[in-house]
Amino acid sequence: MLTSSRINAQLLVVVFAQFAGTSLWFAGNAILPELQPLLKTAGLTSWITSSVQIGFIAGTLIYAVLAIPDRFRSTQVFLISVTLAAAVNLIWLVLPLKAETVLASRFMTGFFLAGVYPVGMKIAADRFRPVLGRAMGFLVGALVLGTAFPHLIRGLGSSLPYRTLIVSVSLLAISGGVLLAVVVPAKSVQASGNFFRFQALLSLWKPSAFRPAMLGYFGHMWELYTLWAFLPTLIGYYRQQHPDAAITTSLWAFGAIAAGAVGCVGGGYLALRIGSARVARYLLLTSGLCIALTPFLVAAPYYLFGLFLLVWGAAAAGDSPQFSTLVASHAAVDNRGSILTLVTCFGFLLTVVSIQLMAWLVTYLGISGGLFYVLLPGPALGLWAMRQMSRPDRL
Repeated sequence: MLTSSRINAQLLVVVFAQFAGTSLWFAGNAILPELQPLLKTAGLTSWITSSVQIGFIAGTLIYAVLAIPDRFRSTQVFLISVTLAAAVNLIWLVLPLKAETVLASRFMTGFFLAGVYPVGMKIAADRFRPVLGRAMGFLVGALVLGTAFPHLIRGLGSSLPYRTLIVSVSLLAISGGVLLAVVVPAKSVQASGNFFRFQALLSLWKPSAFRPAMLGYFGHMWELYTLWAFLPTLIGYYRQQHPDAAITTSLWAFGAIAAGAVGCVGGGYLALRIGSARVARYLLLTSGLCIALTPFLVAAPYYLFGLFLLVWGAAAAGDSPQFSTLVASHAAVDNRGSILTLVTCFGFLLTVVSIQLMAWLVTYLGISGGLFYVLLPGPALGLWAMRQMSRPDRL
């Protein structure tokens, strides 16, 4: 039987591996300012992000249909997937520099991240069920920090060559996968009952114990990645309105995104007291209010605007682990990995629509605080779906 200290050590390793692997996600966004002049294009902001999302959607569908998270040892799936994601993240560095090559590399990176993010959640659900809300908080918080990390590297070393940044992030990702495989013992898989059935895909849309949390997660996803993708744009807009404000876009973007890790971890501890469903609803409501206040806060002094971004970043990401906790806890054990992968797949499909819609609006209407109202339907519909989970839970 594992001791408490051993469990905590394993959780720490899983969290680091998740952070390291998901740092690949927004690496393209962090080097975008340097790439655009070389590629002679200014229209990559949305597609650099969406190509990863689309690749992730394709990957999660393949992983789920083949039941890879349930048929094979999770730590091995994680290591192989993160190594392949890091490799394809590097491949465009040795090919002629073209937008098509970069976007293809981003697509394939997203594809193999399908074996990192949802598989990491499955490892947590399998190993840390008594404190799953807290464990998921740390795990998704690691994803958030991984997402923000390239912005920090860019902000602290603006002269850092983009090749160095990409190589550094890829090596970090592989190191996390190796550490996970060495420290966390691989659990054996069941001999039968773990092959994904297409009926499980249909079950996502039928009444079930996890359906309200799944729909709430979809509302959350409509907002989150579009906010992350356009945070530099929003901060740049604020700088235009306040030219005297001493603001570094990359560092402010890092701070706002990284605040989500605080929301994830804090929400995880709070879930132990009031339940995952309540925490998810409260944070979803907070992020919805932040969207509504955006046009007013872009006119505020920089310290209020900065505080606002921290609160928004914490709330927008903080509900994610609790939605995942609710889905994982109510899904059948034999198909848990595939169900988590599928729910994540459809959630990220929504992010592509949301990101492209925002990009189209920015192109034709220009950036403004009011433009972010396009994100409001996500929290609103998520809260409507979660009304069915009014019973306090202790997951």
